Amino acid sequence: MFDIAPSELMLVGTVALVVIGPKDLPKAMRFVGQWVGRARGMARHFRSGLDEMVRQAELEEMEQKWAAENARIMAEHPPAPSEEADDAVMAGAALPAPEPGSDALPDVPLDPPPAAESAQTPDPIAAPAKAVRAAPAVADAPELPFSAPSSSVRDGQA
Repeated sequence: MFDIAPSELMLVGTVALVVIGPKDLPKAMRFVGQWVGRARGMARHFRSGLDEMVRQAELEEMEQKWAAENARIMAEHPPAPSEEADDAVMAGAALPAPEPGSDALPDVPLDPPPAAESAQTPDPIAAPAKAVRAAPAVADAPELPFSAPSSSVRDGQA
């Protein structure tokens, strides 16, 4: 921002040393440093405020574009009647009441079947028992080679 060459900075320092004096120069430099720090802080705050305003403007612009695109898509592809009912339920709206005289519930019997029909149904426990095969006999199993351990292994000697 400012173009201060090192030779110009040395000239300012020499003039300050002569004018202020070596005794008060550290206090003056501390005072100038505090003011420079405050100025930088104010500039940083101002810049962050501008950046936030730009971000908000961009966000509003994107929301407007999204709403326009959403409206265009919804106009091209209107929802089906069942989707409208689903949307109403999701939004918390009440569904329309059924027309008078029409059955709102399907014709499904709520009573258990009569005893005569339940006697004809197979027993669910007995049916799997018929499907179980008998286990093969021990004689049918192949013989595996097996040898008894030697007496030294049995006695714990190696």
